[in-house]
Amino acid sequence: MHKQTAIIDLGSNSIRLVIFEINEDRCYREIQNLKVVARLSSHIMNDGSLSNKGMNIIKETLDRFCSVLDRYNVSEIRGVATAAVRNASNRPEIEKLLKGYTEMTFDVISEKKEACYGYLAVVNSTDIGTGITVDIGGGSTEITIFKDRKLKHYHSFPFGALTLKQNFLEGDSPLPSETKKLSRFLLQSFDSLPWLKEAAGPVIGIGGSARNLALVHQHSIDYPLSGLHQFEMTLKDVVSVYERLESMTLKKRQQVDGLSKDRADIILPAIVVIQTLIEYTGSQQYVVSSKGLREGVFFETLLKEIGIEVFPNVTEESFYQLSRNYNLDYDHQKRISVLATYLAHTLNEHTGEPASHEDIHLLQLAARVFYIGESIHPESRSQHTFYLLTNQSIDGLSHGKRLGVALLASFRNRSLLNQYASPFRHWIKEDEFSRYEKLGAILRLAYGLDRSKQGSVEKVLLAPSDSKDVLHLKLEKRKEAYFEEFHAQKYKKHVERAFGIKIDILS
Repeated sequence: MHKQTAIIDLGSNSIRLVIFEINEDRCYREIQNLKVVARLSSHIMNDGSLSNKGMNIIKETLDRFCSVLDRYNVSEIRGVATAAVRNASNRPEIEKLLKGYTEMTFDVISEKKEACYGYLAVVNSTDIGTGITVDIGGGSTEITIFKDRKLKHYHSFPFGALTLKQNFLEGDSPLPSETKKLSRFLLQSFDSLPWLKEAAGPVIGIGGSARNLALVHQHSIDYPLSGLHQFEMTLKDVVSVYERLESMTLKKRQQVDGLSKDRADIILPAIVVIQTLIEYTGSQQYVVSSKGLREGVFFETLLKEIGIEVFPNVTEESFYQLSRNYNLDYDHQKRISVLATYLAHTLNEHTGEPASHEDIHLLQLAARVFYIGESIHPESRSQHTFYLLTNQSIDGLSHGKRLGVALLASFRNRSLLNQYASPFRHWIKEDEFSRYEKLGAILRLAYGLDRSKQGSVEKVLLAPSDSKDVLHLKLEKRKEAYFEEFHAQKYKKHVERAFGIKIDILS
């Protein structure tokens, strides 16, 4: 039985509806995502109240969302309102409006709660153990510090991309004096947090402006891998994007690939926040999280049911979800992993090159999704596998590691590996390509050793050999392994070519 949960994020810049579906295996996916650019912060009056126009925007938006929700079988609708509502002097009036939507449960969340949701989203969707999150909204900016996946500090500043634009940058293109004034203001704000100087790890950007910064950079360098989540940038990259956009008129900025038209006027102050924070903390890296407040609310709801706050291992959870979503045979994939590990250690024992922990880990991850594309069409399983893994984010995997998993899990032969790797050759050094070929060849041979999916072959052992150029492999079998022996003889050539040795498979 599938369960559907809706989250409404009533933010200062935009109001968004996201619907998640959870199945009986506790696998989840996003099935709807709609946004209204509300700009509520621009409807705050001099007395601090939200104007009637702002109130009408909320009402019209929620009415539209209700119309959409009628088409779904949603069991729970959770709404969260942030800075624009939280700080409004007529907050009780807004809350009364929200309570009128009886099918929804709306919370005007505290600064701490808003910051915590960003933290929850990051630690439940990346493998980053220690870092700094910055969530730049329209009217507030939340910063958290976490270490060993545990929240250590948080703060919510009463400014966001929209309010910074209104207060510091008058024209479409900021003057150098305006940018300097904004930077000084941000440094003074950061100085108010004594723990921020001690922060370690990457700066992790959350929110639409953080994503747009990365998207613009990806388009400018013709980035070949799909997905924003866990995309990495240097300080130099961030500065480069700012300098490019700063020189443009608003009209020209609205035409930039990767930049949402509705963010073209507020992207520059948001980048200044990110750049200043990176410089202030001495961080070496900027990482984008496509998961933010809404996902934090969802993870809280999902994990509370099983009594935990964070996934024990994000990567493991992601591969579990992949295996369920594509109906993989868990036992078969596990046997490929075990046999590939035996083969890797055996080959490295024979060649005198110890298998690194990183290689074994990558091998075992790729085994979990080896030929996942078979679920689409068996004849093109390699091509579909590479496409699937390079065209979706995998929580817990950096982009580089995701590419490595895709190259291994889709391995068929050297020429096809070369074809897949071609758009990424500026990433992959020759020795790394050789490494991928060796590990991919091992996986294909391991796949052959469980070709009938019966678990006929349990172990692969190194048998004595008189020559270092010849490797004798002894198969330890649980039962007759006719198909496994046939395919092992067929696939061993890839290992022989990659390692430069001859292999004899002994029955």
